[in-house]
Amino acid sequence: MKKEELLRKIPSVDEILSNKNIQLYIEEHSHYVVVKSIRIVLNDLRKMIKSKPVKEHILNSDNIVDEVAKTIKKEARYSLRKVINATGVVLHTNLGRSPLSSEAKKRIIEVIEGYSNLEFDIETGKRGSRYFHLTGMLKELTGAEEAFVVNNNAAAVFLALSTFARGKEVIVSRGELIEIGGSFRLPEIMKLSGARLVEVGATNKTYEKDYRNAINENTSLLMKVHPSNFRIKGFFQETSLSELFSLGKEFDLPVMYDAGSGAFVDLSQKGLSGEPTVQQSLKEGADIITFSGDKLLGGPQAGIIIGKKKYLEQMKKNHLTRALRVCKMTIAALEATLRIYLEGEAWERIPVLERLSENPATLKIKAKRFKRNLNNAVKNKGDVKIEESTSESGGGALPTIQIPTLVVTLSLKKLKSEKIGEKLRGNEIPIIVRIADDKVVFDLRTIGREEEKTIINAIKNLVV
Repeated sequence: MKKEELLRKIPSVDEILSNKNIQLYIEEHSHYVVVKSIRIVLNDLRKMIKSKPVKEHILNSDNIVDEVAKTIKKEARYSLRKVINATGVVLHTNLGRSPLSSEAKKRIIEVIEGYSNLEFDIETGKRGSRYFHLTGMLKELTGAEEAFVVNNNAAAVFLALSTFARGKEVIVSRGELIEIGGSFRLPEIMKLSGARLVEVGATNKTYEKDYRNAINENTSLLMKVHPSNFRIKGFFQETSLSELFSLGKEFDLPVMYDAGSGAFVDLSQKGLSGEPTVQQSLKEGADIITFSGDKLLGGPQAGIIIGKKKYLEQMKKNHLTRALRVCKMTIAALEATLRIYLEGEAWERIPVLERLSENPATLKIKAKRFKRNLNNAVKNKGDVKIEESTSESGGGALPTIQIPTLVVTLSLKKLKSEKIGEKLRGNEIPIIVRIADDKVVFDLRTIGREEEKTIINAIKNLVV
């Protein structure tokens, strides 16, 4: 049959909608999803007929309904979905970084189910400030004079530079001109803010005198950036915050520190060295400190700004602040997260900290249980082992730290590891794994107890 005849035989959307099986899908999902799926299938049929010779049976009603059913299954899913992180990368940027605590999730639901006092002072009955809900807690936790929050750390840096350095010079070490995720580079952010960048020192060595020699009448800010996502070792020298503070005081210039990940607890207590706490940085003399809420802090995406009141008050008056402000869901989640720190239970109740510091004995118990269940699912169709490996912090934090962990590896006789990984990503709840040495690697550090059963069931379906 000719292409033109086949194209004329393609049924209309209404014809397919009248099918009894399709009607059931409308009841289960929605008219919108079903109609969209039908149109996708029909468009695919048209393209197929135009591109290559095909048989008339592809227009069979049952075949079309089957294809529509498959498409409905895909289209009914939301684009942003829950996934299982089996990679061992705790702050996996591509997988949403920090998982929230149960308290934070509960607070979000409570706040969004109805109205809230987002910008309403309940005591006076007048308009209030959305920053009020977090300011007191941040000041208490850090010892800062003032604090407020914007939508991410890049925004916090941009706002500070726009406020204090538009049309003026900012001095920063050449070795600290970092690139953050998504190819965004600090010099470009500085340029967009209207600040003029003055690079001092060398890539591996910058002294106090380098900053001093660069100061002139156009200098507005001394800036230091914590290299969260890399480390320079060996022949290396940096100018400390305390040195910059003394220099800033001498020349009446504010000192800004981009702390990056923003740790509130001393990670060295758990053998994770190399990350200064926000409190330490404040004591060393930074006038303005910016950091992320969704990295080592373990909260929602946010850019947190703390420091001297006189500087932060100026930043709040910048009109950009309104464009960069956070929503009620972020405030609710961050408030719950900060409360956990104030209650002194961060290591036990903040998921990121809990996973980074997980006891080796606990990991061993989890690995043995998972291996046993995985063996039962695989039977004699593959090989399951417990192996020593390392996890990573991720999220641009603790870049040189390899955290000892236990993983369970899987190889199947009739399915290559890359194919297993592909099929696991296609699971109803996608499962993201590592592939190493032609084996699928499950790192128990980032797998929740309730997620283990989902993985086991997905593997069972692969070996049937």
